[in-house]
Amino acid sequence: MVKLLLADDDARLSDLIKEYFDGEGYDVTHAWNGREALELMAVNMPDIVILDVMMPELDGFETLKQIRNKSAVPVIMLTAKGDDIDRILGLEMGADDYLSKPFNPRELLARIKAILRRASQEREDDPTADIELSGVLLRRKDRTVYLSGELVELTTSEYTLLECMLMAPGQVLTKQELSEKALGRKLTMYDRSLDMHISNLRKKIGNLENGDPRIKTVRGVGYIFVSNEQGA
Repeated sequence: MVKLLLADDDARLSDLIKEYFDGEGYDVTHAWNGREALELMAVNMPDIVILDVMMPELDGFETLKQIRNKSAVPVIMLTAKGDDIDRILGLEMGADDYLSKPFNPRELLARIKAILRRASQEREDDPTADIELSGVLLRRKDRTVYLSGELVELTTSEYTLLECMLMAPGQVLTKQELSEKALGRKLTMYDRSLDMHISNLRKKIGNLENGDPRIKTVRGVGYIFVSNEQGA
């Protein structure tokens, strides 16, 4: 049974989500604010966390920050409709996905299944098939990434994006292709989550020794992971 932690002070919405996901076979725990969510996580780590941005005592952003200091557990942020700043900030801080209120619980379920499906597929991969390129080492056995020997903390989405690109070095991967493979959904016109995840990933893995970015943008098409030889 998938353990889901929902942190939201909206009683009506929380009851609706809990009822819906209980019916889908999920084990749902509810927290009224970020502080309570962190306390619950310390006792029983969930498989996925749903965080509302606007909460009393400790808002979603600060809660996400504290979660990322300790865990790479998948996190979906709930934001106000049309509030691009909240969505961008949440992704920059390490959220795996976001959903604008109001939303259909079926859409939230689809997002959760996509994230958990990616994590499950990664665990089933050959644990010995590490990938190393341009100073980046991706270890599938424990889903860790090292840059020049130093551990790099990545979110679930960042890890999956990096894995996709490392498996196709020097090849242009379209945004649609990356969105479907790494985020588990088709790319829509106003969805900036892929670009934000790539931006975060770039900051974490840095540039090649010659100063060129490891991940280059192919304008109007997608992204490419560049090896040392290509960047030279």
